[in-house]
Amino acid sequence: MERLPKIGIPLIIGIIIIIIVIAKSAVTISSGEAGVLYKRFGGGVVTDEPAMGEGFHIVAPWNDVFIYEVRQQSLDESMKVLSSNGLDIRLEASVWFQPEDVNLGKLHQEKGEDYITRLIKPAVRSATRAVVGRYTPEQLYASKRESIQSEMLEETENLLNNQFVQVNRILVRDISLPETIKVAIERKLRQEQESLEYEFRLEKAQKEKERQRIEAEGKAAANSILSASLTDKILQEKGIQATVKLSESNNSKVIVIGSGDSGMPIILGNQ
Repeated sequence: MERLPKIGIPLIIGIIIIIIVIAKSAVTISSGEAGVLYKRFGGGVVTDEPAMGEGFHIVAPWNDVFIYEVRQQSLDESMKVLSSNGLDIRLEASVWFQPEDVNLGKLHQEKGEDYITRLIKPAVRSATRAVVGRYTPEQLYASKRESIQSEMLEETENLLNNQFVQVNRILVRDISLPETIKVAIERKLRQEQESLEYEFRLEKAQKEKERQRIEAEGKAAANSILSASLTDKILQEKGIQATVKLSESNNSKVIVIGSGDSGMPIILGNQ
C-alpha cells in the first residue's frame, strides 16, 4: 500500500507529459488554409515540399507550423493619387488575391505572415499611381472603368511577378474628382451633348429636305412622261373603252357619241 503512491506519482507525471507532447504535436488545418512547416533542428522553413494541406497532422513537438489562408481574399484600398496634370484624385479599389500554394514556404521565408502589408498594398498603390498618372481628370471621368481596372491589374501583376502571390482582379469602386473640376467637366459634357443634338437635328432636316426634293423630281418626271404619252388617239380609245363599259351597266343613261370636244362621247344621266 505504501508503494502505490510512489508508483502513481511518476505515472501521473508521465501521462501529463505525454498529453502535453501530443497537444504540442497535433496540428489541425481548417478548410481554405495551408500550413508551412518550420523545422527547428532541420534547416528551418520547408520550401522544397508542398505546404501541409487541410486536416489533422502530427509534427515533432519542437517544430512549428505557420497557417496561411490560401483561398481568394479581398483587400479594400482608398488612395489619393495625382492625375497627369497634377490634380488630386481619390480612388477606391478592391483587390482580389491569394498566395500561391506551391510557393507558400518561400512566401513565408522571404515575406513573412504580414505579406499583405509588406507586398500587396505597396504594389497596388504604385500601380494605381502609374495608371492614374497617364490620364487627365476629364479622361478619368469619361473613360471606361474597365480600361483603368485592366491597366491597374497589368501593372500590379508586373510588380508582383515571382513574388509568390497572384492577383486575380482589381475592381475600381469609385473615382472622386475635386468638386470644381467635376462641375466644369459636367458642364463641358452637357454642352457637347447639346451640340451633338443640334447637329443631329440639322442633319435630319437636311435629309428630309433632300427626300422631298427627290420625291418632287420623281413626280415631275412621271407627269412629264405621262403627258408625253397621252396623244389624241389614245384619249379617244380610252373614251371608247369607257363608253362600252358604261353601256353594259344597268343604270339608265344617255350617251351622245362624238358630241364632245375632240369627238369624245358625252354621257348624261337619267335626269
